Amino acid sequence: MSSEPPSPDSAPGSTPAQHAHGHNHQPDPELYRTEPVSFVRRGDRLTTRRQRTWDRAAGTYIVDVPRDRATTSVAEGTRIDWAQVFGRSAPLVVDIGSGLGESTVQGAVDHPDWDLISVEVYTPGLAAMLVQVEDRELGNVRGVQANAPEVLDRLLPAGGVQEVWVFFPDPWHKTRHHKRRLVSPAFADRVARVLAPGGVLRLATDWSSYAVHMREVMQSHPAFENVHPGRAAGAGSPLTRVRLEGRELQVGAQPVAPRVGTLRAGVSEATAGASVQDPVDHDGGWAPRFEGRPLTSFESKALNAGRLVFDLTYRRR
Repeated sequence: MSSEPPSPDSAPGSTPAQHAHGHNHQPDPELYRTEPVSFVRRGDRLTTRRQRTWDRAAGTYIVDVPRDRATTSVAEGTRIDWAQVFGRSAPLVVDIGSGLGESTVQGAVDHPDWDLISVEVYTPGLAAMLVQVEDRELGNVRGVQANAPEVLDRLLPAGGVQEVWVFFPDPWHKTRHHKRRLVSPAFADRVARVLAPGGVLRLATDWSSYAVHMREVMQSHPAFENVHPGRAAGAGSPLTRVRLEGRELQVGAQPVAPRVGTLRAGVSEATAGASVQDPVDHDGGWAPRFEGRPLTSFESKALNAGRLVFDLTYRRR
């Protein structure tokens, strides 16, 4: 991904941390990389409370990472002993693009026997998480301010992670920007390397185009199996609803227009002519909502805007 700001139709269901990578004053990260980094970082200005918390607690809860050329990179050859970092040996869960840290904190509260790693490049997001970590006196959370692909490649041991979470990543709506999407075959390879056999990858998005992309990527990867094959197919599929009800068309994110005869106001017949013959999602495979994911204000806004949330869960074979 580049350091350009997200397009005007970026998902309000995601946090600013889930839309950008790197300070705006930094050189384009693509000068250093040939594939997407995790999320783009906007400004780093902190509220007074977050600044005080950051100054006091970052040294304890934010893992110091050796850098390469960019401030969110990870130097090659870096190794971290996570048992030493947490002071114990426990199942590792990695929350990628954790935004304000709600899901990381909720996971730590729900599972005190887990150790959770929040991967985020956005300083205010990590600082907001630290406020909650201190308020709840959580010892099983650490933050890493770095790009997700490099964290997966260089900071995590092979087969050493129990779960990886990716909730509401930037959808990069425009076709020419799809290469910037985090979930890709290369990303699936990385997750497959770090997950233990039987380990779980949890995905969620409020944009159907990205949901279909995620499903295609993961279904085609030999190291993963869908935990809910065929679930919510047909009329009960959220994808079918999006197609038939014409959701998302106003922002151009939905590539499948309704069939002629189901046109909504403002949807041209020419647009409808581009529809597929069968709008029904016969594949399904959508997971039930992950109970461990708290309902954030951003997800609430997406739901209030009429979008649907797609969950996917895959197990490492």
